[in-house]
Amino acid sequence: MEFKLIKKDKKTMARAGLMKTAHGEIQTPVFMPVGTHATVKTLTNRDLVEIGSQIILNNAYHLYLRPGLEIIKTAGGTHKFMNWEKPILTDSGGYQVFSLNVLKKITKDGVHFNSHFDGSSHFISPEKAMEIQIVLGADIIMNFDDCPPYPSTPDHVQNSLEITTAWAKRCKEYFLANSAGKQSLFGIIQGGVFPELRKESAQQLLEIDFEGYALGGLSVGEPKDAMYEIIEHTAPLLPENKPRYLMGVGTPEDLVEGISLGIDMFDCVMPTRNARNGTAFTRNGKVILKNSQYQNDFKPIDEECKCYTCLTHSRAYLRHMFKMSEITGLSLVSLHNVYFYLEFMRDAREAILKDNFENWKKDFLLRIKTNNE
Repeated sequence: MEFKLIKKDKKTMARAGLMKTAHGEIQTPVFMPVGTHATVKTLTNRDLVEIGSQIILNNAYHLYLRPGLEIIKTAGGTHKFMNWEKPILTDSGGYQVFSLNVLKKITKDGVHFNSHFDGSSHFISPEKAMEIQIVLGADIIMNFDDCPPYPSTPDHVQNSLEITTAWAKRCKEYFLANSAGKQSLFGIIQGGVFPELRKESAQQLLEIDFEGYALGGLSVGEPKDAMYEIIEHTAPLLPENKPRYLMGVGTPEDLVEGISLGIDMFDCVMPTRNARNGTAFTRNGKVILKNSQYQNDFKPIDEECKCYTCLTHSRAYLRHMFKMSEITGLSLVSLHNVYFYLEFMRDAREAILKDNFENWKKDFLLRIKTNNE
């Protein structure tokens, strides 16, 4: 992977860059739609290509359990398995092990857990996490990390940090010995909401030397102000010439703040999850389509939006589909929401390139705040 920093905003820490991978280029800042099980829920690959998705995220934990590595290996990797020709990033599965209530025991060697599908027992070590992701064949893969919950004591987070660092070293060693050379390995910085521990984690991972760095363990229940403080504190510690990735965050407001603080890459299930519940995102705030006020509303979700859904269907029709439990409605609103996320990321990049990001950010956040009140 190559990463080139093209432009830095003059008034904020926002950046525009270009990443080159084996499966194509990625303009940053970028939002990655989440395809946990090698599919972005309710959307086809054609949908994603048409709305401009540059890269998607798959999850190693889920794909390891189902359909299993042998099937994906026989298919020739995840790209061929799902017929996706653009870049893919895989999360190592560390967060899922700890968040899905499947954890049995953490040791220095790895994690013992039970499958949340069928209760079967499994063990993932840093080496196993690398093996899984190498078989999956994603362009960008993540080191196996220990993600502490919020709240946690400083002692707990310190211990978690030490485990993550030890595992990161083992991941790097296995990766160097076994990767075919077309993948890039990112390190994951932990440290909870404690700035000094985040600094310690960043310094340790920089010594190991990864091709990119992620901020993990955020958006797990901590106050937003604490999350923004940690991003603002940690991002400047990272190399300018390598991509910075904020994992699992979040709302449009969160992404815009993250860009302002120097983050290049984002992912979150929020656009598709909210869509399946009947909530659409717009520059004028959320539209909750199930509400009765939309039963005779024949305007599109967002009159400024150029997605297929907004060009062809009304709020009233979409509300009707949700009331009738028609699955097409889930797909149409998911398409709109992912398009919206991709579009405002493109707008943010354009504003950075034109030295207008601060004004663009103020206008974007003001419109959403005004209409959500």
